[in-house]
Amino acid sequence: MNPLQGNIDDFGMDTISLAGPLEAKLREVRAAGFGQIMLSARDIVGHPDGLDAAVQAVRASGLRVTGFQVLRDFEGLSGHLHDYKVDIAKSMLEMCAALGSKILLVCSSTSVHASQDLDAIAKDLRKLAMLAIPLGIQVAYEGLSWGRTINEFTTAWEVVSRADVPNLGLGLDSFHLFATQTPLDDLELLDPEKIFLVQLADFMWQEIRSVEERITTARHFRVFPGEGVHSEALADLVRRLHALGYRGDYSFEVFNDDYQQIPLPVVAQRARRSALWLGEDVLRRSVPLPNQMRLRARAAAR
Repeated sequence: MNPLQGNIDDFGMDTISLAGPLEAKLREVRAAGFGQIMLSARDIVGHPDGLDAAVQAVRASGLRVTGFQVLRDFEGLSGHLHDYKVDIAKSMLEMCAALGSKILLVCSSTSVHASQDLDAIAKDLRKLAMLAIPLGIQVAYEGLSWGRTINEFTTAWEVVSRADVPNLGLGLDSFHLFATQTPLDDLELLDPEKIFLVQLADFMWQEIRSVEERITTARHFRVFPGEGVHSEALADLVRRLHALGYRGDYSFEVFNDDYQQIPLPVVAQRARRSALWLGEDVLRRSVPLPNQMRLRARAAAR
C-alpha cells in the first residue's frame, strides 16, 4: 500500500472548482482519492448529451453525490413569483433524486421582492421540505453572507427551527461564516443532527470591506482550506463541529478563476492536500473523524 493513501470519505470536491466536461471532472476527483462529489445543476443540464447521459456518467463514476446545488431566491415571494419558484424547485428536486443525491442545497434569498418576515420565510421552507419528502431528499438551507434577510447561520437556524420539519436543516459554508465574522461560539446554539452539510473554503485576505467585495471574493477568489490566511479559523471550525457532534460530510466549495485555467489533476491534488491537512494534522491525533478516517495509513509492515 502507498503510505500516503487512505480513506478520505469524509471530504469531497465540488465540480465548480474544475474546468472541462463532467466526465473529466469525475475522473480526476476519483483519481485524487475522493469518494464523493458535490454537483452543480449547470454541470448536469449543460451536458452535451443531455440529462440522462449526465446522470449515467455520475453513477458510472462510483462517486457518492454529496449534494446538489443550488436553488436560489426561493423563499419569501408571493403570487406569480412564488408559483414560478415552486416550479423551479420541483425541477431541481427531480434532478437531485435522479442523481442519487440525498441533499438539495438552498441559498438564502437576495431578492428585493422577497418578504423579510421570518415566519413567511419559514413557511416557504416548510413547503419546500414537504415537496422533498416523497423523494427522500433533505433540504440544506444556507445563509448567504449577502442575503437580504438571512445572512448568518444564526438567523438561518432560527427560520429552520420555526419551520420545524425533519428533512429541513442547515448548510454551513465557512466562507460566509468568516466573511460576516459570526462568532464560532454561536455554533453551540445548533443541533448537530440538523446540520446537513458543511462546505469549506479559504481566501487570501483577512478582511472584506464591502458587500461587493464579499460577492466577488466568494465567486472568484476562494482557495482550498489551508491555502489562504484563515487556516487557524478553519481548523477551529472543524474541531468545534466535531466536538458538537457533527458527523456529516465536508465539501470543498472553492470558486476560483485561476483553478479554471490549470489542469484538472493539479487542482484535484491541491484539494487532496487540504483533505490530508484537515484529517491528519488538524483532527486525527485529538478527535479522529468518523468513517474510518485515517488519511495517511501506515504501511502494514514496518
